This record gives sequence, structure tokens and C-alpha cells, in this order.
Amino acid sequence: MSFLRPEPEQTEEPAVEIAQGARLVPRITIQAFCEHSQTAQLVESAIHDRRMSKVALTTHNGGIEGAIETYKSNPTPNLIIVETTLPPDQIARALTRLAEVCDAATRLIVLGHVNDVVLYRDLIRSGVSEYIVLPDTAQSIVTAITDIFASDNAKPIGRTVGFIAAKGGAGASTFAHNVSWSISQSLRQDCLVIDMDLPFGTAGLNFNQDPPHGLADAVLASQKVDQVMLDRLMSKAANHINLLTAPVTLDRTYDFEEREFEQIVELCQASTPVVVLDIPHVWTAWVRHTLATVDEVVIVAEPDLASLRNAKNLADTLKALRPNEAAPLLVLNKVGTPKRPEISAGEFAASVECKLLGHVPFDAALFGTAANNGQMIAEVAAGNKINEVFRAIGLHVTGRQEATAAGRGGSRLRLGSLLKKRA
Repeated sequence: MSFLRPEPEQTEEPAVEIAQGARLVPRITIQAFCEHSQTAQLVESAIHDRRMSKVALTTHNGGIEGAIETYKSNPTPNLIIVETTLPPDQIARALTRLAEVCDAATRLIVLGHVNDVVLYRDLIRSGVSEYIVLPDTAQSIVTAITDIFASDNAKPIGRTVGFIAAKGGAGASTFAHNVSWSISQSLRQDCLVIDMDLPFGTAGLNFNQDPPHGLADAVLASQKVDQVMLDRLMSKAANHINLLTAPVTLDRTYDFEEREFEQIVELCQASTPVVVLDIPHVWTAWVRHTLATVDEVVIVAEPDLASLRNAKNLADTLKALRPNEAAPLLVLNKVGTPKRPEISAGEFAASVECKLLGHVPFDAALFGTAANNGQMIAEVAAGNKINEVFRAIGLHVTGRQEATAAGRGGSRLRLGSLLKKRA
């Protein structure tokens, strides 16, 4: 029996966790043959993992026997997943029959119900890529697939962090830029800011840059874009931080397909440890797809009712889109605006049901000065405590440290009750 090159047992470093930089599974086809509906649902849920964004997966009934009958007259995919309830002494014989109708390059993952280390070793020795004992999690299946298809020598891809506002003017761009600055200057980590608001983006202004080229050139280049081209389009803002700026022109409309930015982001991840996406406050197919596939989503909101409603909608939608990923993160901006009634930070976070990373007080003079000068807050007022918030967010989204959010307590009120109170 030979489903792939048999590999001797060896000691390897643990696979890189998602929090430290995931490896995407390449464009492959996977067919799973399950004996139970629960197993089929488990395998199907794996496709929602962002590492599987390029994978084509289908599930079928029948287990090993179903796979044998299928491949007698059909070509085999890159990977076959089979569930078996056979006794251990019959599994090897059944897999030998399956190997006879499969291509030599096909990989195989077996889902079994017997926790037997001898069986595991025998299957691995015979060429099975992985044996997973059920019940298990979708993440275990994805990790197994990643370990099989990601190159052993491939570097982990850069971490992507998307900032989006709960409502216009909440300050998502300001947070994206200042957190990026903190990551690059305080943590000395190379960081790339991608301003995805092509008609109205502010990254160029905030970093006092006016490059002749930027993100639009990469998008309009379509299939011609490569790493060399991206390097030429980037502008250096400071040590450890580069920009892909928006053109900020209205001579054309910017309507994109769902996966229009996918290749560009992947190329950026290949060369930069941290990629910060400054995502505009719109809801389109490409925004939805981008938010579904980044490592971390940070929702920037103001402590008012409109932001609460929108943040709750965003959080619920993203949790459904990303069932195997961490929930979106929350930060509050312009807290303590004079004469404005506000929802407390704890009440806001409890209603949205997201982790509150921190909140920034209203300071029109400080933020206005920084914006007008094309500087970051740390450049204008290095000793201001607001910089500690940006640094804490940077530590958290890069997986360095858990941020301690102020105001995480508070009543567990739901959005409906808040709306009712204010009706």
C-alpha cells in the first residue's frame, strides 16, 4: 500500500500555531468519505478555517468502501479523507484495496474510532499521512492537512490584522496607523500598512507621504502583480514600517470582485511579518471576504448607540464567517466627548460580546495636531498614556501578550435591552 512517500518517524518542531503565523493550504482538491453524518459535518466545518480558503472540499457517504467504488472509474484528488469503523485488524486490508485504485501521489487521512498507538504506527509506516481518532475537532483536521501540504522549509506567512470602523468617523484608520507605528517602533517588528480605502484613504496624509504609486497600481495590474512589483509600489514611512497607499482620486469608481485583493495580501504576507489592513467602512463582497480571512479583526467604535448596533452586527456576522477563529476584538475611541451621553465601556463590550482591548479618551487637540502634521501620536506626545493603549493593542494582535482592557466589567446587558432602554 502506498498513498505517498513513506516517511520515517522523526522529531520535528511543533507546527506553527495560528497566533504566530499560519501556513495556508495550497489550491488542492479534497474528497472525504464518511460513515456518519456527524463526521461529514465535522469535515465540512473545516473548510471555514482561513487556512483552507483555497481548498475545494466535497464529502460523500460510504467510508472506505465508498471511496473504492468511486475511484474505480474516477481520478483521485490531492487528498482523500476516509472514516472507518472497522476493527483494527481489518483496516490495513481495506486500505490496501483503496490504494490499488488511487494515484501514487494521492495523500490519505484516516478518521477512526479506535485509539490504538500500534494501529497508528502501522498506518503511518504503510504510507497513510495521518490517523485521527474521533471525536476530534475541525481544527485538528485542518492542522493535519496543513502539516501534509505546507512545505517543511516554508516560512510562516505574515500575520494580518484588519481594522474596520463600526460607523464612519469612529477612527479605524487612526488606530490602524498608530498601532502599526507602535508595532514597528516599540516592538521593532517590520510592518506594512495597506490603505484599502482607495478613493478616500488617509494613510498618505497621516504618515506625511505622497508616493506616486500604491495599492491601486497593484490591483489594476491584476495577474501581473508579483513580489518585485509590490516592493516597488511600497513607500517607506520609517524604520520597520512601509505603506501601500490609496490613490485618493475620484476619476474612476473602485468596484472589485470578492477575491480582488487576495493575491496582493498573500504576497505581502510572504515578505512582511505583520500586515495591517486599513479597511473602509463599507460592506461589499471583497470587504466581507477580507474580514473573513485575516488573522485578527479589530472593530473600532464610539461609545454610542449607532456604534453599538453596528458593532454587534459586525461581530455576529464575523463569528459566523469565522467559526474556527478568534472572535473580533473591540476598541472604543473618543470616550468622554463633552456633553455626549455615552454607554460605559463594560456595558458596550458585554452587549457586543467581544473582548475589549482598551479605550482612548476624546482629545481633539492632540489628534488634530497629529493629523495636521502628518505624524503619529507617539511623535507628537511621546509621554501620553494613549500610546500605552496602542502598544497594548499591538502586543495583542501580534500574539506577544494579552491586553488588559479597562472597563471589562459591567452588567451583561444585551443589545435588545439597551435599545429598549433608549426607546
